[in-house]
Amino acid sequence: MKKIFEYLKKDGWFKGDKILWIAVIMISLFSLFPVYSASANLEYVVREGTTAGHLVKHALFIVIGLGIMRGIGIFRYEYIGYFSIFFLGAVIVLLILTLFMGSTIGGASAARWIKLGPFSFQPSTFAYLLLIIHICWYLTRKTFREHSVVQNIIWLFLPILIVFGLVFKDNGSTGLIIFGVSMIVMLIGQYPIKQLAIFGGIMTLLVGGFLFLALTTNIFEKTRVHTWKSRVEVFLGIKELNEEERRERDYQVDRAKAAIVHGSFKGVGPGKSALVSSLPQSASDFIFAIIIEEYGFLGGFALIGVYFIILVRIIMIARNIPYFFGKLLSISIGVMIFVQLAINIAVALSMIPVTGQPLPLISYGGTSMLVTYMQLGIVLNISSRIQVLYDEVQEKKQSVQGISDIA
Repeated sequence: MKKIFEYLKKDGWFKGDKILWIAVIMISLFSLFPVYSASANLEYVVREGTTAGHLVKHALFIVIGLGIMRGIGIFRYEYIGYFSIFFLGAVIVLLILTLFMGSTIGGASAARWIKLGPFSFQPSTFAYLLLIIHICWYLTRKTFREHSVVQNIIWLFLPILIVFGLVFKDNGSTGLIIFGVSMIVMLIGQYPIKQLAIFGGIMTLLVGGFLFLALTTNIFEKTRVHTWKSRVEVFLGIKELNEEERRERDYQVDRAKAAIVHGSFKGVGPGKSALVSSLPQSASDFIFAIIIEEYGFLGGFALIGVYFIILVRIIMIARNIPYFFGKLLSISIGVMIFVQLAINIAVALSMIPVTGQPLPLISYGGTSMLVTYMQLGIVLNISSRIQVLYDEVQEKKQSVQGISDIA
């Protein structure tokens, strides 16, 4: 442990892009305020823990997350790609175990969570990150043109299909996000569009067949397909509800809208939310609505501005790193963060049906927070290697030029 601290001190505690570090720390510290306000819902409505206890737990996850960000900088990011398939295999085993040993947390499906002693986590969140890393590594380790169709099916499409299949049954929105982002990453990685279209068509047929069987037969009894169908129908106005059903199903959305309207431009002030105790999932899925209520649209735009800085820095890092794996991995992580951010805000603004995606670095919860810090740690790792790899490329060019001159 002493040697690790000496290494960190010697190499710099904030290794990598300093602006990215500052933006992440700003959001992390800010998250303490809305989580403290929103955790009142967990204490007084859900009857779970205390407000101070939830705040301390969230602060602990922030400290651990920042430590993970820095800790990832100890290793070369290339190694992360190299070993990604092995870690992905281990997490897939955990996903399979959740089908039989999963635990119900906060009303969520038992097939989402797994417990290890006093700790519980969602393997799907780790599987998502590792899958994207593996896709990036596969597309850049050799050019895709050097891979046969069979190799692509085994090492690229099959992992996507397995992870998607294990996640989608009990967490439809996360499954679709995993599949969608995987397709985007392959598109950015210059994978042939024709093969992507074929794979996308096959996946669409498989999903359509699953939904049809789940809705019309008893083959897939323990799924949430009927819940997804109902949410979409209510959102699109296809399904007519009586007064009691409308109050029950639209309660979250109505409370979120009320919080946003109540906040107006300037907000009511930190800790003064009037709707925090009556808004379900106010500490996680709908925390953006509480932020708008307390800090107003001005605070909301400021927060989005900091997120925008993070995404811009990620793009700049991807642009400056000389090797394609680093470029693709940085951009892919930026896509992952942007998609999660956009979906959470869209749900709070009633633009799409409720999906249960947390707000990056802010929503209360452990697994998603730590994985986001891992993502950003990888990007910081890549940024710290820019100069070293650039010098390496220059040396290779000079060496080749020298040989050419001799010839």
